[in-house]
Amino acid sequence: MYHTPHTKWQLRLLNASFVVLFLLAVGLLQWLAIEYHMQFDWTQARRHSLAPASVTVVGRLKEPLKITAYASQRGEIRRIIQDLVGRYQKFKPDIQLEFVNPDTAPERVRDAGVQFDGELVFEYAGSRESLSPAQFNEENFTNVLTRLGHRGERWVVFLGGHGERSPDKRANFDLSTWAAQLQKRGFKAKTLSLGDHPQIPDNTNVLVIAGPRTQLLAGEVREIENYLERGGNLLWLHDPGPLFGLEPLAELLGVEFQPGVIVDPVSEAITGSAAAIVIAKYGNHPVVRNFGDNTVFPQASGISLIAPEGWRGSVLIDTRASSWSETGSLTGPIQFDKGEDVRGPLNLAVALMRNQEKREQRIIIIGDGDFLANTYIANAGNLDLGMSVINWLSHDDVYVSIPVKTARDRALNLSRTAQFAIATGFLGVLPLLMISSGLLIWLRRRKR
Repeated sequence: MYHTPHTKWQLRLLNASFVVLFLLAVGLLQWLAIEYHMQFDWTQARRHSLAPASVTVVGRLKEPLKITAYASQRGEIRRIIQDLVGRYQKFKPDIQLEFVNPDTAPERVRDAGVQFDGELVFEYAGSRESLSPAQFNEENFTNVLTRLGHRGERWVVFLGGHGERSPDKRANFDLSTWAAQLQKRGFKAKTLSLGDHPQIPDNTNVLVIAGPRTQLLAGEVREIENYLERGGNLLWLHDPGPLFGLEPLAELLGVEFQPGVIVDPVSEAITGSAAAIVIAKYGNHPVVRNFGDNTVFPQASGISLIAPEGWRGSVLIDTRASSWSETGSLTGPIQFDKGEDVRGPLNLAVALMRNQEKREQRIIIIGDGDFLANTYIANAGNLDLGMSVINWLSHDDVYVSIPVKTARDRALNLSRTAQFAIATGFLGVLPLLMISSGLLIWLRRRKR
């Protein structure tokens, strides 16, 4: 093709324009990359993004947060820290991250009491927390932020000495799993025997009565009543059966427990036991207003509440209309017996509130303690409900609706059949296919 001088000049101008525009586009993309940061997490479990609970917790921190990372420049520790902290900085830009090299600033390491290479020191509103490299994950990081967001000590005191569910023991009946979760979030749990210490401490945020199995003395009951008169908050977990001396307390609070055990044919179809009640709908109380998970209550008792003068009562949880309180045996087929059993729906958890000395006194009574026991606390939303209850009773209202599970389950659980199929495929079928294809190719080439 013949090119005139005019066409040659046009081609040169076109090529020059293309180069200029290309360089401008590259420069613009580089500027956008520096000024604006965008990240897309397309992993199935969104493992590189914060869970909604973590986002909620970091949103509660209104003041600036400073994180000092005492990490050397060896290995990948600084990159790991930057990646973890960066996820939170997207939702709280005033998180300040400072790296300190322990090799060049040993005096700062000593002053901070740092023991590990890569240890993080959090400082927020005069409070201080540390996180070791062995604890680097979203759940532990978010728990640190939760503790920093709380102000002051918060004591949850468990009544002991009468066979109650213990926050320290690990039996299926006890509450040690729940107590450990409380401690992770800044609560301090303690067992109190009124036989040894006849007065409930004034710094008790919440007193927990969890299913006594022997009789309380009259003086112990009077001390519990005195604690309530002083404005103390109470969580009463009552299991079906006798009150073991707590009748005056029930009368004081206007509470009556229905005889028998709640049963529900609808729940039986789900759990396999008519006495294991599944709750999917809740009341409008702040504890459960935004609660969406199912909860399971084994062996529960119905509650009748008439709020005493000066108190405001409300229902947290009630059962389905198909339920009733079974006063007979739970073995074999069960059916509603008119005149003996109590027809549902039944109140399963109630709350009492009153204003006292410029502060709201709060009480929650639940007709079951098993739902927080070590055996059942992992079922559905039981743990989240237990944490929501304690947060509300201790006046940590901003943390009431925050779920407990911030870390996603990344474990891969395979059945024996799946394990056998994978092992057979990779160790047997695939090698045989490769050997067979190799032999086939060799035979074809040999015949040529």
